Amino acid sequence: MTRHFLKDSDLTPQEQAEVIDLAIALKADRFRERPFDGPKTVAVIFDKTSTRTRVSFAVGIADLGGMPLIIDSGVSQLGKKESVADTAKVLERQVEQIVWRTYAQSGLEEMAANSTVPVINSLSDDWHPCQLLADLMTVKERFGKTKGLKLAYVGDANNNMANSYLVASAMAGMSVSISAPEGYLPNQKVVDEAKSFADHFGQEIVITTDPKLAVSGADVVATDTWVSMGMEAEAEKRAKLFASYSVTEELFGHANSDAVFLHCLPAYRGFEVSSEVIDGPRSLVWQEAENRLHAQKALMVFLAKHS
Repeated sequence: MTRHFLKDSDLTPQEQAEVIDLAIALKADRFRERPFDGPKTVAVIFDKTSTRTRVSFAVGIADLGGMPLIIDSGVSQLGKKESVADTAKVLERQVEQIVWRTYAQSGLEEMAANSTVPVINSLSDDWHPCQLLADLMTVKERFGKTKGLKLAYVGDANNNMANSYLVASAMAGMSVSISAPEGYLPNQKVVDEAKSFADHFGQEIVITTDPKLAVSGADVVATDTWVSMGMEAEAEKRAKLFASYSVTEELFGHANSDAVFLHCLPAYRGFEVSSEVIDGPRSLVWQEAENRLHAQKALMVFLAKHS
């Protein structure tokens, strides 16, 4: 059976832990796994602009012995003259895996339904699961564990990052607190899924409009840009609405004294995070960005072995 990774819970908690441990091992011994020797080709498709995703997958595929085939959808037939299903049937006969950074989750589901090779969601409007593998790897490197820790996410919580933080962190045995203004809180179905994992580990999920309550006692504090791609017209409105959710030194001070800060980047200093926090000694954003490489390599190795 072909395994795909379209959302965080496409792995079990045990498999997630296995991938994170492999990522840490690959960081220490970068070329120990070579599933794409040949070189075999992996298609990496972009509907959206990218820096970290493009670089980390291209380098990671090469590290694993393969060749990345970077496809910008604007110069392909995908979704225009050719359906997603037909594109999948073309690609599966020539590549080992398909990585897609796109908009609608339904497109990834259609691609996976028509592909006999693994399909990886490198970002969609609903989920950002590869980012969370890197984030959880970063947390485990710092604390030696994920279970029993508390993660707080503040800002716009009705987006892909909040969804993945909720589910993936709960899968890793963490308590999760999410804080956002009314109207920007997470979808209840996502909250319910996260609670099912949290209950299993004896942890809790808290959804609140109070950012100080969310951050209180946290081991990890995370945020994301308030203005994602396609929301530029709302920038001024959002800057006012989310002002009290900015991760400043004052807000960060409500977390534990050894708490760390994460941000998937790009970051906008003075908006969702202050320069003092993101450039400060407890920020792990550059380690987190590097870990996209190692976590995604571990994921591709896992999918190659289990498909």
